[in-house]
Amino acid sequence: MAGGAREVLTLQLGHFAGFVGAHWWNQQDAALGRATDAKESPGELCPDVLYRTGRTLHGQDTYTPRLILMDLKGSLSSLKEEGGLYRDKQLDAAIAWCVHFLCLSSGSPPLTTATTPKPLIPTEASIRVWSDFLRVHLHPRSICMIQKYNHDGEAGRLEAFGQGESVLKEPKYQEELEDRLHFYVEECDYLQGFQILCDLHDGFSGVGAKAAELLQDEYSGRGIITWGLLPGPYHRGEAQRNIYRLLNTAFGLVHLTAHSSLVCPLSLGGSLGLRPEPPVNFPYLHYDATLPFHCSAILATALDTVTVPYRLCSSPVSMVHLADMLSFCGKKVVTAGATIPFPLAPGQSLPDSLMQFGGATPWTPLSACGEPSGTRCFAQSVVLRGIDRACHTSQLTPGTPPPSSLHACTTGEEVLAQYLQQQQPRVMSSSHLLLTPCRVAPPYPHLFSSCSPQAVESIPVFGALCSSSSLHQTLEALARDLTKLDLRRWASFMDAGVEHDDVAELLQELQSLAQCYHGGDSLVD
Repeated sequence: MAGGAREVLTLQLGHFAGFVGAHWWNQQDAALGRATDAKESPGELCPDVLYRTGRTLHGQDTYTPRLILMDLKGSLSSLKEEGGLYRDKQLDAAIAWCVHFLCLSSGSPPLTTATTPKPLIPTEASIRVWSDFLRVHLHPRSICMIQKYNHDGEAGRLEAFGQGESVLKEPKYQEELEDRLHFYVEECDYLQGFQILCDLHDGFSGVGAKAAELLQDEYSGRGIITWGLLPGPYHRGEAQRNIYRLLNTAFGLVHLTAHSSLVCPLSLGGSLGLRPEPPVNFPYLHYDATLPFHCSAILATALDTVTVPYRLCSSPVSMVHLADMLSFCGKKVVTAGATIPFPLAPGQSLPDSLMQFGGATPWTPLSACGEPSGTRCFAQSVVLRGIDRACHTSQLTPGTPPPSSLHACTTGEEVLAQYLQQQQPRVMSSSHLLLTPCRVAPPYPHLFSSCSPQAVESIPVFGALCSSSSLHQTLEALARDLTKLDLRRWASFMDAGVEHDDVAELLQELQSLAQCYHGGDSLVD
């Protein structure tokens, strides 16, 4: 790939994963369109990590996501399974694919579209599925539909972990996934690993577990970072759905942890267990937690920020190294948090803004593990992006005593590192400060409380991944909820391919995983 990029292959598994992925790819596409903006540093993030170059039979250069996505019958709306970029029905015979060297530093952004214009931006009321607002063309080998289950209706749903596991045990789907993996992997010069966006609440938790197991077996030594996704709040009245959600989440977390380098649950809900908790609050956002379109946009923005370390052009942190730093002593599950947008008032400097947080945790929790206050952080990876260089340090008049040690720092990187050291003095912290903001142009929803409807195209974001003691309580609570279940009432879940012994083993694994986060010391002790 161009510039020796360390490529990543993305897998999107499930319909909510499709929502998050659609926003994620729209944000990448918007960033490509601004790659030559003079106000930004064009070389901070390397799009070749996520994208691949090619050429159609008609000689048109293309730049498409290195992506495999799986969803159910009826989930594509007007999007064709083979995509719309190549317009060729038979892939093996009709695609004469050639990898085309495309140097972004030449100043011309790569082509991500065909000669036809992108679709009109949909209204929020018209959005039913993720493909309604995806504005990026996909390669014909990206979309893999599971035809035996339905997206809509009450019958034929992929509801249980065991069903999902069984899908990738079928030769048809296993071979299809392996063929697509080989297609993308074999053209990579330096594949650093895989990122899996996987629904945890339904049967796709089983699909994700089997996919991660396949990747671990076939591509040993590559990083596998899994983002376990859960949609908005749930209600006590939906008994079967809530029990299935609990079982799928528990089975998914344990099995994905066994086969991934790192696992991070992502949700705007307040709890992974049976007890409903209100959705998280963002001081500067107005969002509807019942709308997947809103929730997925926020999670995609956080994801676009916390994945920065392994997408950097200069001195990137590999997926394996990032996972090793955060997952020492068996702590392979991490939490995420983000401040969206990061508050920097006109005339303020970065030290001014950080000091306003006081001793409180600066980000909103995004892993349904409760408030981080009073919990312990063992290791963290932090990214702050979108702050103008002129604001990185305090511009004090000569002779004015600095109001804090942060105001005495001479670089933005020093400000951020010292702030994290003050907040968590005994924690191993990796930090990155970028000029490049996060793109939130339409069809990203208008969630920003203090701005006029057309005002926002990019925002600063403060994001973090943390190995946190909050996971001890969260994982133990999951295990307690499971022990209260009368599995005889949920025979339909068990009939989908899960044995009673599997549940007993699950409880043991959850409790062992929870114990990793009980007390203990940070990496630097």
